[in-house]
Amino acid sequence: MRKKIVAGNWKMNLNLQEGVALANELKEALAQEKPNCDVIICTPFIHLATVAGITEGTVIGLGAENCADKEKGAYTGEVSAAQVKSTGAQYVILGHSERRAYYGETAEILKEKTKLALANGLKVIFCIGEVLEEREANKQNEVVGAQLADSLFDLTAEELSNVILAYEPVWAIGTGKTATAEQAQDMHAFIRGCIAGNFGEQAAEEISILYGGSCKPSNAKEIFSKPDVDGGLIGGAALKCADFKGIIDAWN
Repeated sequence: MRKKIVAGNWKMNLNLQEGVALANELKEALAQEKPNCDVIICTPFIHLATVAGITEGTVIGLGAENCADKEKGAYTGEVSAAQVKSTGAQYVILGHSERRAYYGETAEILKEKTKLALANGLKVIFCIGEVLEEREANKQNEVVGAQLADSLFDLTAEELSNVILAYEPVWAIGTGKTATAEQAQDMHAFIRGCIAGNFGEQAAEEISILYGGSCKPSNAKEIFSKPDVDGGLIGGAALKCADFKGIIDAWN
């Protein structure tokens, strides 16, 4: 059975005290009512070690929003996969559309990041997705297929078992636009087909694919009802306990 997952990406929001308060609120809410899916929160680097103390022993998994493509050394301001792991985090988001767009992260850089993250015992939430121009030109399959092939297809099937995929229609992030549940399903099915073609049917059947485009409590149930959608990577709605829990509850 594929894992059902709701993961929150806090992005560059919440100072440390606010992040601690949110983590505690979420911990309390999920202790009262056990979720019917895996729950992960991915926080800024400065939150990780403190929040790890809150989430330890709970149903909440903890992840970073990024890590470096170098093992260690004179890379001022970077944070390595080993450093992320040492905080108590179990996951890391890689390839987010904002990292690709604003920081020029290429398929080759993301391949290195993925290998280092996996080698250090982190599970990778790997993001893929097309921008509006690519969607309007009907090139979304071509774009997403290349993002998968160029960064992940050198992995072994065993390494892939520690990867979660997150499809982000970039045109639906922070714009208020949402892909229809049918559009999400079509792309998730295409992605699963790409995995089957390179790693085999079993790997494709086992990998979780999350939807990451303006998912809210009001539309989560419909999106999650689709056969190839295994949960969500949540941005803005992950910053409020009630909203995030509303999305988690879509699995009930």
